[in-house]
Amino acid sequence: MTRRALRLSPVLAAVVLAGCASVAPDGLRSAVDRHTASRLPADSQLPSTDSRAQPTTEAQIAQWLSQPVDADTAVRIALLRSPSLQAQLAQLARQDAQRAQALTLFNPTLTLGRFVNGHEREIERQLSLNLVQLITLPWRSRWQGWQLEQATLTAAQQVLLHAADTRRAWLRAVAAQQSLQAAERMHEAAAAGGELARRMALVGNFSKLEQAQELRVQHDAAAQLARARLNATLEREQLASLMGLWGPQADFALPDSLPPLPKAEALHTGTDAEATALRERLDVRALRRELDTTADRHGFARVGALFGDIGASYSRNTTTDRATRHDEVTRGWELELPLPLFDWGGVAAAGARAQLQHSSAQLRNAALQARSEARTSWLRYRTAWDLAQQQRTEVLPLAQQMQEEAVYRYNGMFISTWQLLAQARATTQAVATATEAQRDFWLADVDLQLALYSTSPGAGAASLSTPATPSESPAQGH
Repeated sequence: MTRRALRLSPVLAAVVLAGCASVAPDGLRSAVDRHTASRLPADSQLPSTDSRAQPTTEAQIAQWLSQPVDADTAVRIALLRSPSLQAQLAQLARQDAQRAQALTLFNPTLTLGRFVNGHEREIERQLSLNLVQLITLPWRSRWQGWQLEQATLTAAQQVLLHAADTRRAWLRAVAAQQSLQAAERMHEAAAAGGELARRMALVGNFSKLEQAQELRVQHDAAAQLARARLNATLEREQLASLMGLWGPQADFALPDSLPPLPKAEALHTGTDAEATALRERLDVRALRRELDTTADRHGFARVGALFGDIGASYSRNTTTDRATRHDEVTRGWELELPLPLFDWGGVAAAGARAQLQHSSAQLRNAALQARSEARTSWLRYRTAWDLAQQQRTEVLPLAQQMQEEAVYRYNGMFISTWQLLAQARATTQAVATATEAQRDFWLADVDLQLALYSTSPGAGAASLSTPATPSESPAQGH
């Protein structure tokens, strides 16, 4: 009995593994959350699969939208409401279901037969099972787990990319709103100059050429205002789309200005940026896991091609003599072995080697790209901060000083009204330029976070390749 139990223990272990294959109830959202929680705003949540939580979610979103939406709130809403992100998470849940299906043993085959001749009646009963599928279950379980981990890392990249796209859209929308306000002030100054020029020309104190010059400035300011208004509307619409909002909810309020620049001591130093990217980036980790899976399966390629259809069956046949009613029972087992007469597994082995080389080259290329993007993203980040800091601490104070000096000189009748208005427009343009520099810094900050901890800053949600659907191992028969 003990020896029989020892012989059956591998089979029993395989059956237990097959019985443990199940689907994650939350669609692996908790696994994705473990990879993304530290890179998302506090209290961020992925959309729930429980429809009963929908009213609570909508009430929370309505509360967030009742006040000006900051960048973190925009990301929280986008994670909960974005249909594209929900589709990507549903795809991950489908891959989890396919993994569980691939690890579930095929049902045994029961063959029944009844044959009658003049003197005998024969009844056949045969129970068949794919033996290789049972033997290779522990290895396939490991491979499927690695493949699902790779799919989870890819889904986590999608989440972080969507959050980054939402943050970029928020920055552009707020900056466009500020630029629109600056364009309105410049247009008001130009319109005042144009109206004054018209009145001066009516009384003969202004030449036609001087009036035309002021009208040209007014028309240029009007065109700039129209472009600024269009840009603000488009940027806001892009943000609403990423947040999954429409109708009355799209009329949310935004803050009046962008976040202030961080102090110099709070900036990323760029030290070990390459090492951080190689260690933390999710796309590199996903490709590393793909290489592990490919390398582990490489040794089974030839064996799977040669012996992938081994089957075992048990038969119990009954033959009855119709004259004497005597039954004769025949019992036995059969083992089906493929004969490697034509296919010796060389093609499968060559394909496995090529796939291993492909995965290795992909990982090396991703590592090389990660190093480069970490360096260049940090350089853009630091340069953007220097430029924005220069605008804030040097250019804007200088423009304000020139504006105050122009007012003093105007009050002393040293400059004309049009010169004062021109200086006011120049000061407003300096404010708009400083806003753009501040926006560019925060956009560079988003790119740096992606380059260090997630994926390529230039990658979009559609450009990320979805890992192959978990499939049967080469050693599994059908």
